[in-house]
Amino acid sequence: MTFDTRGHNGRMTHFDQHDSFWLFGYGSLIWKADFAYLERKPAWIFDWSRRFWQGSHDHRGTPSAPGRVVTLVSERGARCDGMAYRITPAVLTQLDVREKNGYLRELVPIHFTATSAVEGLIYLATPDNAAFLGEAPLVQMAEQIAKARGPSGHNSEYLLNLERALHELGVSDQHVSALASLINPAK
Repeated sequence: MTFDTRGHNGRMTHFDQHDSFWLFGYGSLIWKADFAYLERKPAWIFDWSRRFWQGSHDHRGTPSAPGRVVTLVSERGARCDGMAYRITPAVLTQLDVREKNGYLRELVPIHFTATSAVEGLIYLATPDNAAFLGEAPLVQMAEQIAKARGPSGHNSEYLLNLERALHELGVSDQHVSALASLINPAK
């Protein structure tokens, strides 16, 4: 059971007439860029926090045992670091399939320096999508992540790859690190 959002995303044509534009990745898009891109560089967005609140029924879990993957939640004053990719509009077809389980395209300012931003795109899973799991105690989320496995592999691999990718960017994300320490306490 997946919750396909491609119809909505296909109607979002904001960048269709552009040669290229920026996509901001804050989860697996940081470390798994299995799509064509023209340029890649670290970036951040403001007023959003990364949280393991989205269910994964299609990649890191199953309909009967969903995994947890990240989405963004609005948080005034927060900064979410990640990786930005300059892509062509044609790449969106592939990304819409990858992000079909509840993620919608949204426009955001993407920052590369303290003084400049460009309008870009994120994939956002909001509480009104059927796969949204929401907040839970960290121990409960970690247990769910540790048990879940789907066609893309173990859910814990997703979490630990994300933590490693953030570390390589020099980024500390308290939510991700807290969950990873519960999954991999030997760290």
